[in-house]
Amino acid sequence: MTEPAIVVDGVSKSFRVYQERNQSIKAAVLRRGRSRYTDFHALQDVSFEIPKGSTFGLLGRNGSGKSTLLKVMARILNPDAGSITMDGRVAAMLEVGSGFHPELSGRENVYLNGAILGMRKDEIDAKFDRIVEFSGVGDFIDQPVKNYSSGMYVRLGFSVSIHVEPDILLVDEVLAVGDMDFQEKCMEKFAQFRDQGRTVVVVSHGLEQMRSFCDQAAWLDHGVVQDVGPARRIVDEYADSSHAAKPVDGGGMRFGTGEIAVERIELLARDGGDPDGLQTGDGMLMRAHYRAHETIERPVLGVSIGTREGIHVWGTHGFDAGWVPERIEPGTGTIDIRIDGLPLLPGMYDVSTVIQDFRRTVIYDSLQRGASFTLQRGERDNAGGIVALDVAFGGLDPEQPIVPLSRLR
Repeated sequence: MTEPAIVVDGVSKSFRVYQERNQSIKAAVLRRGRSRYTDFHALQDVSFEIPKGSTFGLLGRNGSGKSTLLKVMARILNPDAGSITMDGRVAAMLEVGSGFHPELSGRENVYLNGAILGMRKDEIDAKFDRIVEFSGVGDFIDQPVKNYSSGMYVRLGFSVSIHVEPDILLVDEVLAVGDMDFQEKCMEKFAQFRDQGRTVVVVSHGLEQMRSFCDQAAWLDHGVVQDVGPARRIVDEYADSSHAAKPVDGGGMRFGTGEIAVERIELLARDGGDPDGLQTGDGMLMRAHYRAHETIERPVLGVSIGTREGIHVWGTHGFDAGWVPERIEPGTGTIDIRIDGLPLLPGMYDVSTVIQDFRRTVIYDSLQRGASFTLQRGERDNAGGIVALDVAFGGLDPEQPIVPLSRLR
């Protein structure tokens, strides 16, 4: 077992929420010194361990206790009960511009924030150019940060935090403010941290990022841990719960407003025959059997394929294919999606469908993992991965003999 970087043991934290608070001596006398409040339990007996060198995600709805837990980890808040043990140097980026003084310039705030995070002046001197380069605010580094946009605040503050080179980095949703280039740079930095054996704890509502990047995750709801485990499984459980998804007879989960529903997904060979024995490179016909309870104007059908481990492999919808019907009338029917070839390596795969309105703001029906198929090995054979690509090796002297495989084995 990997040694833990963070041990959260029975942590609870409550706050007072005041309905009426004494604002004067008169109010205190009239109420006999008592303000009216209720206790809000932000965290309730939270326990789990985070292994060293892992990227750990915290999931949950707004108010579930994620940010409170990060602040307790960062020693900004003290728990009412329980303890958190942190093994190593900690840096935290918990809110936009945390640790910055608005009247100081970006340069002055780099030194101020770096000192708060435990860096010596000579250490900041040596890293200053790298901090500014990573943040991308070079042209404004000598301007007061009160004139910075929220994105510039985040980039500079985050850049200082990661250049502390902490053993543990705590990040709370700040990446949502940065642009795509900055987010990619941060993800690359997280990957470097993981390779170096550092630990990252991140709160984010970007479920696809959490699913693909985090090793493990914890799901909180009203301050209570619902589950802890592999990130892909936890993200799927949380997503199903958030959409009030319900299990479907025959397998899969369903959610949506219900005006129309895909009752089942039928998988066939490309010619409409038996799908058993499908091999890498073979074609497939996906047939969505639907039932509409009312007229649906310009519905958009989407379909996706994922691995059994939860990795999203492929997805498309009617806009991509240039196929959006004017309407679907009440009743039953089928929609076919033809795939000429499946360039996937052998294994088991799940199929999901979704039907949305034309603007794709309303989900009428989402049938997740509603069907599955198994691919067997075909003529194409790759060493590993998910996809099977057509490749050819070349570049040697054509006169140079090729050593037969039998002599290499």
